[in-house]
Amino acid sequence: MSEVRKFTKRLSKPGTAAELRQSVSEAVRTSIAVEQPKIIEPLDYENVVFQRKAQIHSDPQRDLLLWPADDVSEAQIERQRRTIVPSVPQNAENEAKSLFAKECIKMYSTNWHVINYNYEAYSGDFRTLPCKGMKTEKLPNQVFEVDEGEEDSSSLCSQRGGVMKQGWLQKANINSSLSVSMKVFKRRYFYLSQLPDGSYILNSYKDEKNFKESKGSIYLDSCTDVVPCSKMKRNGFELKMQEGNSHYLAADSEAEMGEWVNTLKQTLLSAMDDRRNGSEPSEGSLDDDSSTQGKPENIAESFGRSLHPELMKYARETDQLNKMSRNEGRQKIVILDPETQRLDFSGIEPDVKPFEERFGRRIMVSCHDLTFSIQGCVSEKNDGILTNVEPFFISLALFDLSKGCKISADFHVDLNPPCVREMLQEASPGTPTESGGGDGHEAVRVNGHGLPVLQRVAESLIRFPTQGIFSITNPHTDIFLLARVEKVLQNGITHCTEPYIKTSDISKTVQKVLKTAKQTCQRLGQYRMPFAWAAKQVFKDTQGSLDTEGKFSPLYRQDSSKISTEDLIKLLTDLKKPEKSKLQIIPGQINITVECVPPDLSNSVTPFYIPVKPFEEQCERVSVEVEEFVPQEARYNHPFTIYKNHLYIYPQQLRYDNQKTFAKARNIAICVQFKDSDDEGAAPLKCIYGKPGGPLFTTSAFAAVLHHNQSPEFYNEIKIELPVHVHEKHHVLFTFYHISCELGNKTATKKRDGVETLVGYSWAPLLKDGRIQSSELQLPVSANLPAGYMFDKSQDSEKCCPYIKWVENAKPLFKVRAYVASTIYTQDLHLHNFFQYCQLMKSASQGSPAELVKYLKCLHAVETQVIIKFLPTVLVQLFEVLTMASKESQDIAVNSTRVIIHIVSQCHEEGLEHYLRMFLKYVFRINNATSANSVTTHEVLATAVTVILKQTADFNTCNKLLKYSWFFFETVAKSMAQYLLDGNRMKMPRAQRFPESFHQALQSLLLSIMPHITIRYEEIPEEARCVNFSLACFIKVLTEMKFNFLMTVCNHEHYIPLNLPMAFGRTKLQRVQDQSLEYSLTEDYCKNHFLVGLLLREVADGLQGCPEIRQLAVAALKNLMIKHAMDDRYNAFKNQQARICLLYLPLFELLYQNLSHMNSPGQLCRNGLGLTYRDDLSVDSRRSSTIVDKEPTGVITQNGHVRKGESRGSVYGDPGTPDINELHRRSSTMSNVPAAGRLGQYEIRGLLLCFLHIVRTLSDDTLLAYWSKVNPQDVMNFLSLLEICIVQFRYVGKRNISRSLEPWVSKLFSSERKSQTMPVLRGRGSLMQAKLQQFNTMDTSLTLNMAGGSTEAEINHQALLEGNMSTEACLTVLDVLSLFTQSFKHQLLDSDGHNALMTKVFDTYLTLLKVGQSETAIKHIFASLRAFIIKFQVPLFKGRVTLCGSLCYEVLKCCMSKLSVLRGEASAILYLLMRNNFEYTKRKSFLRMHLQIIIAVSQLIADVALTGSSRFQESLSIINNFANSDKAMKTTTFPSEVKGLTMRIRTVLMATAQMREHEKDPEMLLDLQYSLARSYASTPELRRTWLDSMARAHSKNGDFSEAAMCNVHVAALVAEYLHRKKLFPNGLAAFKKITQNIDEEGAMKEDAGMQDVYYTEDVLVEQLEVCVEGLWKAERFELITHIARLIIPVYEKRHEFEKLRRLYDTLQRAYAKILEVMQSGRRLLGTYFRVAFYGQGFFEEEDGKEYIYKEPKLTTLPEISLRLISLYEEKFGAENVKIIQDSNKVNQKDLDPKFAYIQVTFVKPYFDEKELAERKTDFEKCHNIQRFVFETPFTLTGKKQGGVEEQCKRRTILTTENSFPYVKKRIKVVGEKHLELKPIDVAIDEMKERSTELTKLCSNQEVNMKTLQLKLQGCVSVQVNAGPMAYARAFLDESKSGQSSKKVKELKEIFRQFVNACSMALDINERLIKEDQYEYHEELKANFKSMVKELSDIIHEQIFQEDMMRSLLQNSLHVFRAISGTSTELS
Repeated sequence: MSEVRKFTKRLSKPGTAAELRQSVSEAVRTSIAVEQPKIIEPLDYENVVFQRKAQIHSDPQRDLLLWPADDVSEAQIERQRRTIVPSVPQNAENEAKSLFAKECIKMYSTNWHVINYNYEAYSGDFRTLPCKGMKTEKLPNQVFEVDEGEEDSSSLCSQRGGVMKQGWLQKANINSSLSVSMKVFKRRYFYLSQLPDGSYILNSYKDEKNFKESKGSIYLDSCTDVVPCSKMKRNGFELKMQEGNSHYLAADSEAEMGEWVNTLKQTLLSAMDDRRNGSEPSEGSLDDDSSTQGKPENIAESFGRSLHPELMKYARETDQLNKMSRNEGRQKIVILDPETQRLDFSGIEPDVKPFEERFGRRIMVSCHDLTFSIQGCVSEKNDGILTNVEPFFISLALFDLSKGCKISADFHVDLNPPCVREMLQEASPGTPTESGGGDGHEAVRVNGHGLPVLQRVAESLIRFPTQGIFSITNPHTDIFLLARVEKVLQNGITHCTEPYIKTSDISKTVQKVLKTAKQTCQRLGQYRMPFAWAAKQVFKDTQGSLDTEGKFSPLYRQDSSKISTEDLIKLLTDLKKPEKSKLQIIPGQINITVECVPPDLSNSVTPFYIPVKPFEEQCERVSVEVEEFVPQEARYNHPFTIYKNHLYIYPQQLRYDNQKTFAKARNIAICVQFKDSDDEGAAPLKCIYGKPGGPLFTTSAFAAVLHHNQSPEFYNEIKIELPVHVHEKHHVLFTFYHISCELGNKTATKKRDGVETLVGYSWAPLLKDGRIQSSELQLPVSANLPAGYMFDKSQDSEKCCPYIKWVENAKPLFKVRAYVASTIYTQDLHLHNFFQYCQLMKSASQGSPAELVKYLKCLHAVETQVIIKFLPTVLVQLFEVLTMASKESQDIAVNSTRVIIHIVSQCHEEGLEHYLRMFLKYVFRINNATSANSVTTHEVLATAVTVILKQTADFNTCNKLLKYSWFFFETVAKSMAQYLLDGNRMKMPRAQRFPESFHQALQSLLLSIMPHITIRYEEIPEEARCVNFSLACFIKVLTEMKFNFLMTVCNHEHYIPLNLPMAFGRTKLQRVQDQSLEYSLTEDYCKNHFLVGLLLREVADGLQGCPEIRQLAVAALKNLMIKHAMDDRYNAFKNQQARICLLYLPLFELLYQNLSHMNSPGQLCRNGLGLTYRDDLSVDSRRSSTIVDKEPTGVITQNGHVRKGESRGSVYGDPGTPDINELHRRSSTMSNVPAAGRLGQYEIRGLLLCFLHIVRTLSDDTLLAYWSKVNPQDVMNFLSLLEICIVQFRYVGKRNISRSLEPWVSKLFSSERKSQTMPVLRGRGSLMQAKLQQFNTMDTSLTLNMAGGSTEAEINHQALLEGNMSTEACLTVLDVLSLFTQSFKHQLLDSDGHNALMTKVFDTYLTLLKVGQSETAIKHIFASLRAFIIKFQVPLFKGRVTLCGSLCYEVLKCCMSKLSVLRGEASAILYLLMRNNFEYTKRKSFLRMHLQIIIAVSQLIADVALTGSSRFQESLSIINNFANSDKAMKTTTFPSEVKGLTMRIRTVLMATAQMREHEKDPEMLLDLQYSLARSYASTPELRRTWLDSMARAHSKNGDFSEAAMCNVHVAALVAEYLHRKKLFPNGLAAFKKITQNIDEEGAMKEDAGMQDVYYTEDVLVEQLEVCVEGLWKAERFELITHIARLIIPVYEKRHEFEKLRRLYDTLQRAYAKILEVMQSGRRLLGTYFRVAFYGQGFFEEEDGKEYIYKEPKLTTLPEISLRLISLYEEKFGAENVKIIQDSNKVNQKDLDPKFAYIQVTFVKPYFDEKELAERKTDFEKCHNIQRFVFETPFTLTGKKQGGVEEQCKRRTILTTENSFPYVKKRIKVVGEKHLELKPIDVAIDEMKERSTELTKLCSNQEVNMKTLQLKLQGCVSVQVNAGPMAYARAFLDESKSGQSSKKVKELKEIFRQFVNACSMALDINERLIKEDQYEYHEELKANFKSMVKELSDIIHEQIFQEDMMRSLLQNSLHVFRAISGTSTELS
């Protein structure tokens, strides 16, 4: 022992665990430069349990705290056998002598020793838990709207009255601006039907088949009369409506018109009657669910008994009942996680099976018959049965052509019928053979020869086997089954086959052959000769598919010269290429079939005839397994598990062609015998396997004879059963005979004497150097056989050599091959030597350690395949040496450990590490260390490993050790367990169980491992990672490694007790509310609940990492939560789970910190499903917090508008959700949150899953305590999380699921990260780290599940999960909200419900409505909403309208759902809202609801979201029904008001038909919306609704200026309202500077429109903030200051300095932007076009109108033309649309009425001189513009273009109705003015432009050289007849002058300016150019000079002097400075 002590002292001074950790963490610190959170020491679990005994004892859930007593136990498992009796012979143990054989025999017969960790099943990942919770078959199918198809028309026709009438009519488009005579009629298919509330509706459709899209609806409840009216179309009639307008319809014939008019009149009358009698239909349109019992709460008294049944049910609802109904049939949300389901590990067998026999691909070969062409009747009786006329014998074997070898033993078959077999039995046995005797049942007589004693199968059963079972380990297409056919020896092969091949005179031949055969059989019956062969390919492909169809080849004659195996393989190879083989075919048929072995095969025997289970007692015949010769490669081999000891002998050739010893030696037969002595008369052993028909074992065997061959080859296989112990004397004896074949007449009468003549002997000893040899042997032949012939000079020097007479001087004439198939002897030298030496040391206790080390080192050279075969035996021996050696020397221990490392790494490299697992689990056992001085395996191993780790020189071994460290840790663990159990030490306190020396050894081990993990992580990542995993599995001690370690540690089966889930701080448990909730990651928390604390801190850190780390972090946490939830130990009581979840409370805080990363603004939230969240500052409250539309392809607003002034602290809105400062003051143990990127979908969903699970599991009391403890901001954050949950777990529909079967999985499991990602199984003796290795197989199981991934079934399963998950998330959120609203009612009602908390809660409810939920969830959502409405009437019906408005919008949207359940619920809740509102106003009216509903409908129309109109109609009628059948309301005005409202809605709806027409035409659509907005000018709320929706539409189309203008108009509207109410100093006037169009907002009326409008200063400020943002987006930065001027006083008044700071910051940035764009000139605020439409038949009232279109940025003429053409082609058909190319006035009379014409012209803003003086900047020239200009060239002669002298221009100036930018993109042209320019005016215009352009270019701060050169070139280098000079020649030359002198003067002046500009430009160019452009510049200069000269000549004056240049330069000094950078004072 002292040895070890010294050794450990050298390693490091024994220290405490804390010091150890400290040093470790130092090491880590230095290696990983990131700042790590503070290191916290855990409490000592044992101490806590000891000190708090009482507290724990009184805890009802103490099993959560205590470690179970029965954690580890030991068991013996009986070895499972295939065979009925053991394969190890009964006498084997006693017979065996060598250590190796003994150990092997022991290994094959001992039982397995297993250490059971009784809770190990709980120690893996959740996927390996032993629980039943995973099964989700019983999941209910959830119905979602997304998955509903389009509904059919039946919904329309199934309305109450059915369809009253249908048919084609022509319908006129109503538009009051057109005179009746001009109406355009469209042909539509009309349906008249009755709605559930009894009113009638006329719907029109495009054709009679398509009912999806109604093209328009006329509600007849607002129709007053129907009259025929044929003045505008034949057979027309008119429907007069209440509002005074009419619908015009026309039928195809007069009769039809009459029918329609009568039917319509009829319906009007019946409706009138109904109304008069008040007998509105009252049957419930909703089915009445069985009502739940419960006391009605104090809801308005009238909600009594007298209600509609549905309403009565609502009256009984209480929060309690709602909660109960929610709790029915709930699922655990974590179990629904698709990952729980998806990563099915079915491909991975987590269990380690014991060693067992392994087979390759097994095939069954059945032999049926063999017939040749010669058939006859053999028996004397002549009974007419035809058979072959002589016996034939088949032997089958497999050959591998690619390796050129035989891969199975032979299977011998005798298919001869009994009568043919009789021919042989008459033959009297010859001399050399022994008669086969003895009954099969008795074991073969052993005669004490050491032959194995085994219980084999009855001999009778395997006399004539016909079925053989072959096994092929490595199947491929080059494997052939070869059948050789032999017959009784007779003559040469050619001679014998001749009669079979010739077919001339059959009957004669038959007789002749039969006669010969009978004689031969009698005389030579035991000798065989080769006859024929056939073969068949076994596999079709490399996958090992059996070729069961393929037949055998024909029977080929055996060629006597090609008889050896090699020759045959060549023949087979040629057989594959048919063109090569020219083989002689023997006519005949061989019928042998090949099939797969059925799994339930019974009655088979092993190759050594032991019966295999199942085996029936009475079976008739058995199948025989044929031994496979497995390829000598490690991957095909496996550890032996059964006893097998065979020798195969293959005689190959005898060279007798030169011998002179014997006279006759031609037909040579070889007799093979096995002997154990060379004494005289020693009998051969009866151990050679017999042939069919003979006994099981014989003493001798013969090879087939070749006739007349002196140098014969052989191919036979002789199989010998070896004795258990093989000694020196064992040998194989070969005897050679000459067989005489002649059948002379004389011989026939003689006896059979002269058949055999002895011609020599040969023998081969079995052992060579003590090892069995298995190889090719070349043996000499002797003519005699004296006693003691096995004389060996080297051994028996004393004895004298016996006289041996050698043939040919003992030349090696005989070639034979021996193959040993043994599982108890090895032929490997090093292995043999090692064991021999061990035996020596053991028995004689001699031998030196140094020698042993030498042998140990030699073991490195053993071939892997040998090691694999004897793996358990070798390892057991090595471990034995390890412990034995420690007494002698450290060296042996280290060296044996090295060999073990080598073996372990070899196994891994060959992918066979599962054998190591099997070894550890079932075989490894420590030697019972009883004596005091013996050492334990764990201690020695720990020490040896430490030594190796320290010897860094040998880094190869070191790395292997680290890489495969799991093996050593597992060994140590098992050894420790056995040590404790053997010595019964389990009862001792933990600290005393192991000796101190072991504690130290372990500590040294840790210290030596740590640096490898931390410092060498870079060089050897693979090894470090593996050892890190294993270490975690082994000691569960804290290192600073991350998740891989953590996942494993946390998967500990006793993770929960280790975390001590108990309250610290107080010992007496008080009420739950007072419990000290630990909801922060404080140091105490981390100390008390160490592992959870550690995990959460690491997750918090991990979330800041790269995506891979983030995913790992989340996976670690989520998988653990799933595991707790599914762990059946903790599911007995609900509060167990709650208690566990309590441990995870601090997770909430972590989530709050990551809130901003969860609502991915700006990024698509789910792979391309079209749902985006925006990064806007504010969000339209209608779609408040989460911008999600009900349809998953939802329209997302990019430009949200705050409606009704309500700032949303929404999740998706204000990016600063969690207050930043607040984050900083969070607990110091959290590392500060940097702005990490957004979290990915996987992480978000993972974290939220955990959140929902915890929230759902914690008790209500805990939640309440939590909310009351945390600060208010965290409560908001908590609610935000709920909202995010709804959005994240929303169900996206099957269609989308197939697209998104999560891509992260593939990323997460890409091959290079495989081993890091997955949680590792810690199963000590078991698959502790199986995952690491099995990733290879995991790939396949994953890809099965994901790759082509989406089979129908998988999508359905995924959809089922997602649907249930979504429902569960929704119900959980409802649970929490319901609890929250009950407990926090007062806070929520604060300031009439206008507070952030209320907004938050309400938004969460709304989000539930927005995100399409399942039918199950819908019922619960609406129940909760009803409870909410009753609790919170004040916020809904008083004060701000925000809540009410948003609710109406969302509920109305639900009224159009495809789900009838949802429509029913939504209609009911709308009704309840109206009713509650009515009651709330003391039964006066429900004005608020009325207005809000109309507003919501308008908004829906604007968003073109009003799809299912027929569904919407149905919902409206349900509401009417409620009103009519609500008896409590009969006496009030309520029902009629409801009716009025529904009528008004229907009117609004009728306007939508037109919108539908123009859905794809954005300009038209916005015009329509604007006309609606104008019609509501007097009702601010409605006008605002339309402006809002226009803003959204503009933003969506990318027209930000228009969107900004809509926002400005809304702001003006609100300001004007407040101004009139004296609540704000400025009204409309303040907005005049921004846009001149603002006066439109002054139209509001002081009456009804102003009712129920709650605008306040807040609303205005919020709207102004929206304006700022909109203007910024529109790049109109100059206007921001005007808005800011309105906001600043308010902020100042309220002292909101933060907001002021932000606003001034915005202003500062705006001005910076202005400067930037002024310099760069890069801001483009739009391009303008004049667009005119012609074609009455198409454009209707648009015909002949002209508009100015404003297009974004730089739109070209072709672009807008293309857009408009494609738009209108889609509308009117491509053949009907034409574009007018020129810009001239269009004469409508010339146009063809059959076409729609569009004229598009580019126009520029036009300013006169006065305006130009005012508008200095580019911006001013782009803002508030109302006049536009374009020019058309013409000449007086009528051509368009002419010469300079005749070219005129027409300038057209257009004026628009409003100024741009406006709330619309196009504005109507209202004025037009023309100016005509004469040719000289054209010239002046042109030249002016040129010189201004040049001057402007030159005066820029930075001169753009390229543009400058282009312009210059155009000015000075143009051809003679164009450009400036052309004008000069035409108008300045006095000789031609016919112009007015005033104009000429002006032109001259302009030319002067032009020349100056050119010279200045040239000057600047000269300074800017590089030398490469010098020539170009000179050319420009020359051109300029010649131009100046010509000009001077024309006008007769010097136009340009050099000195003038100077003064010009002075003016352009700043230009010069810009170039040269000199100072200002140059002059």
